[in-house]
Amino acid sequence: MITHFQFKSLFENKEMPGWHFSFYFKKQKYTGIYHQNGDIQWISEPPLDGDIDQLKERVHELMLFHVYDK
Repeated sequence: MITHFQFKSLFENKEMPGWHFSFYFKKQKYTGIYHQNGDIQWISEPPLDGDIDQLKERVHELMLFHVYDK
């Protein structure tokens, strides 16, 4: 389960797409950049192969909820 999910705009002009995000998963902190097209660029060490697809999907869902479904 993802905990402490946070995000903020990459740009001062909040109308421009691109967000920095962070969360904890299995006691490990992950950070990355979420691009407008849904791509994720990991800033931290990427999640393990067994977890990465699940985490990408969860981050996408959270971003859709928080950013696009205002």
